[in-house]
Amino acid sequence: MRQMSVISRRVAAASVVLVGGAAACGPEKSGGAGSGGGAEGAPKKGGTLTVLNRGPQKQFDPARLYTSGGGNVPSLVYRTLTTRNRENGAEGTKVVPDLATDTGTPSDDAKTWTYKLKDGLTYEDGTPITSADIKYGVERSFAAELSGGAPYLRDWLIGGDTYQGPYKEKKGLDSIETPDAKTIVFKLRKSEGDFPYFATSTQFAPVPKAKDTGVKYAEHPVSSGPYKLVKNVGDGEQMVFERNPHWSEETDKERHAYPDRIEVKSGLSSAVINQRLSAGQGADAAAVTTDTNLGPAELAQVSGDGKLAARVGTGHFGQTSYLAFNPTVKPFDNPKVRQAVSYAINRTSVVNAAGGSSLAEPSTTFLPKQKPLGYTPYDHFPAGTKGDAAKAKELLKEAGYDNGLEITLTHSTAQNFETSPEIATAVQAALKEAGITVKLEGLEDNDYDERIHSFEKQPGLFIAHWGADWPSGGPFLAPIFDGRQIVKDGANFNTARLDDPKVNDEIDAINKITDHDAAAQRWGALDKKIGEQALTVPLFNPVYKRLFGKDVKNVVISNWTGVLDISQVAVK
Repeated sequence: MRQMSVISRRVAAASVVLVGGAAACGPEKSGGAGSGGGAEGAPKKGGTLTVLNRGPQKQFDPARLYTSGGGNVPSLVYRTLTTRNRENGAEGTKVVPDLATDTGTPSDDAKTWTYKLKDGLTYEDGTPITSADIKYGVERSFAAELSGGAPYLRDWLIGGDTYQGPYKEKKGLDSIETPDAKTIVFKLRKSEGDFPYFATSTQFAPVPKAKDTGVKYAEHPVSSGPYKLVKNVGDGEQMVFERNPHWSEETDKERHAYPDRIEVKSGLSSAVINQRLSAGQGADAAAVTTDTNLGPAELAQVSGDGKLAARVGTGHFGQTSYLAFNPTVKPFDNPKVRQAVSYAINRTSVVNAAGGSSLAEPSTTFLPKQKPLGYTPYDHFPAGTKGDAAKAKELLKEAGYDNGLEITLTHSTAQNFETSPEIATAVQAALKEAGITVKLEGLEDNDYDERIHSFEKQPGLFIAHWGADWPSGGPFLAPIFDGRQIVKDGANFNTARLDDPKVNDEIDAINKITDHDAAAQRWGALDKKIGEQALTVPLFNPVYKRLFGKDVKNVVISNWTGVLDISQVAVK
């Protein structure tokens, strides 16, 4: 996953709990038992679900959506080869079949992946879904006109680095084979044991070539899921979905499709969304949000009201906010200076600046505290809860800075969760205790993004954040620490310029492993080893606290997305 400020995504770890501390139960796959939180009574089909969001669903073409399509709304329309297991907590980190009969058969050290489609798959018009449709859906994601999706296939597929999509090239990708209407084979340049996880992305949604309208396809995509898009106003600000009569629950065990109709209303402020969900008047009684947190003040108010507290879902998102060093900029070329900053950090004040312990959890590891990601506890530079100024000063003297030093910390001026001025100020105050004077360089959000991603202009020290595209250590560690992913003429995320052959080789070795648990252990060990170099200072992992309407049933928040899954929600 890319920086969250650049690519919006939802992914990784969560559990559903109530503010009062009682756990919410997950639904049965039959859809008949367990309310999963929310209003009492077994979920039933019928009614209208309203989704109140800040950000509109600007991109709705499957080629332009990033990884699992924003995790919610697109999956109502687009089915993919595989999908996430729609369960609470750790069970929700598993990949399961969707259009395919299984999660894929690997061969040639996971360089070849073969999938068989289920019987009885159809589009919203009743025509059959074929392997050729999935091949075409993948190929059109290479078209420049449909940019914005995850870049993995361009790097992974043989020939993907030069392919320009079906609108410019008459011939498709030879690395995607369809020997029959129900079989599709992917040939990769390198081993990718995580391929089944990436196959949840909407790039793997089927698109019938005869009905592809290019850049206008998002206005009326041909649905393979339980709902079809019947209205899209204001570039995703208002969207209406109604049942797809040709969707078969027999072929789709993951989506429940309880509501008859789903209405998405975006472009609202956080305050308005939370006020409407709290009041629960009219249609808002059957409403949810997938992108709006409760703030500290709102959370305190809600926690004091038992009825409202019972309508808060908690998600632990698989993301780490951290300080990023650029060792080509002095004095951060000196490891002892980086270590001194690591020791000096006061994670208690940083967490408080991020909203408090209910909304952020301190972290000393780059990988978030999620087992599927490979989380392995370590603290190479123990600062306690409030920083170790004495140890930091000792290291500065060893580095030749007996009288301390002055540095610059770059951050965004936007009031976002991950890189806010308040977090920068907390870091500044902590380092001052260790004799480090910090000048704050606040940049408008767009300027900040451009600066920190520019190989030539990257600052020596800045606040960053990273989240996993799927629950694995690979998409978390490789973009940041694989030397072969250093980009000099585009967006560079390996700000440490780490190009260690041993690290690169270990990444390749882990990518050959198709046993996810075994791979996770290796990712965790690699994270711990890299952490010894003090190339980053992990700060905290976010926690989501989100209200849902009083008539909402079957609240499911998985450890994959960290947000409420609207494919499970019932309002009857």
